Amino acid sequence: MEIICLALFVYTIILFVRIILSWVTQFRAPPSSMGPVTKVIYDVTEPVLGFARRYVPPFGMLDLSPLVVFLAIAVLRRALCS
Repeated sequence: MEIICLALFVYTIILFVRIILSWVTQFRAPPSSMGPVTKVIYDVTEPVLGFARRYVPPFGMLDLSPLVVFLAIAVLRRALCS
């Protein structure tokens, strides 16, 4: 069970880094040209965020799917890790 809790924690950190990178890359080159680490971060987070985007419409120019994923991870961590 500890491995799942650790994986959820690490995924939360990676998702947070993805959000920061999306702000930085908004004014620069696309993520695929930023380097291999950025590409890995986007490749790891995009399937989950893409799934959430199917059910959460954008709010103006804001993408609320990371918020939904953060909430889902928090619920999972509370249920599995406490």
